[in-house]
Amino acid sequence: MMVAWYMTRRELLVGAFGGAAAAAAAAVAKLVSPEGVMAQASEKARSLNLKITDFKTFIVAPWEVYVKIYTNQGLVGLGQGLARSKESTVAAGIMENERLLIGWDPTQIEKIWQAMYRTPRWRGGPALMAPMSAIDIALWDILGQALGQPIYQLLGGAARDRIRCYGGGGGTTPESWAKTKADGYTCSRVGTRGRSVTEMIEYVKAMRKAAGPTHDIAIHFGGTFATPEALAFMRGVEECNLFFVEEPLPFEDVEEWALLRSHTTTPIAGGELLTGKYQFAPFMARHLLDYVQPDVCSCGGILEMKKIAVVAETFRIQTAPHNPNPPVGAFATFHVDAATPNFGIQEARAPYDTQFNLDMHDGLVPVVKNGYAELPTRPGLGTVLNEKVAAKYPYKPVTRN
Repeated sequence: MMVAWYMTRRELLVGAFGGAAAAAAAAVAKLVSPEGVMAQASEKARSLNLKITDFKTFIVAPWEVYVKIYTNQGLVGLGQGLARSKESTVAAGIMENERLLIGWDPTQIEKIWQAMYRTPRWRGGPALMAPMSAIDIALWDILGQALGQPIYQLLGGAARDRIRCYGGGGGTTPESWAKTKADGYTCSRVGTRGRSVTEMIEYVKAMRKAAGPTHDIAIHFGGTFATPEALAFMRGVEECNLFFVEEPLPFEDVEEWALLRSHTTTPIAGGELLTGKYQFAPFMARHLLDYVQPDVCSCGGILEMKKIAVVAETFRIQTAPHNPNPPVGAFATFHVDAATPNFGIQEARAPYDTQFNLDMHDGLVPVVKNGYAELPTRPGLGTVLNEKVAAKYPYKPVTRN
């Protein structure tokens, strides 16, 4: 039975330390360690006896897929999945998992993740991983609400006070990146589609000259090059000191990436279309990427994105997550960023405080100022979905690149 939508906040971690000063210090040290945080989280969550009772899925124009997961204690988790032009597929995948998960403890996130991944034996790919991502994010939202903590505190705590972002969104005009610099960003990402290789090289050189030597520039391609074109472009921009070139090649052939890597010193980023740590692993193990770009709404969710970041850390690779997402996906991404020591930089489709977002999420949107996102502070994910507003934007299938 569908439960009425509301959000509860439980302050379950409030307590007092007593006894001698030494005992108090030891207790505090245990509490704030990653192991202590997770142990206390598990203990507190188990005491709630939470059970999943219902799912509700929403597709909101133009391409946003959401799930609300309801529990027997009134807590409701919110998540988002992403596979553009496959929104109905993502929604169907979420509901397929509902049959499996009704009655489960939503705080057993690893157990649920493995059950979704291994049942049935077909694994990986956006059609399966995007629904899992949405559910995983919603489960973390429930756990954070239950414990009265923002999600990043349950991932080991903050590794930084703010999150560096780049602006531009891949725009192809000088105005698109000049504006990001004026808005306080220290890095702009731009696209160069629709130009020949020679034109692209000259465009990047002109952009570097205009931006000056200290402003970071990233170039976005989205896997549109053939290998000879990619090699020619990378050779042509070596002198431009780029922050990274994003996905110059499609990901089907690892050996193409190895060839490209051997012919350039320019940092390379990629991974927005990869799903799960197993797809990222060969690119990281061979150091073919300098920045990995998982999308929390399609790679497997918060749990899997954190694992991808941990694997990357072992190879001295930084994260630069893909995030074209509205507030739900953005908040989920920022939580992982906050708890990731090898985080590098973050895509942010700011400003998030558009009237559409403010209405859709009851004013609870990410804050990005002068090129940095603030750490979320509310328990759980930190936002909600207003169903009445969502109903005003009915989904209409559209095929996109």
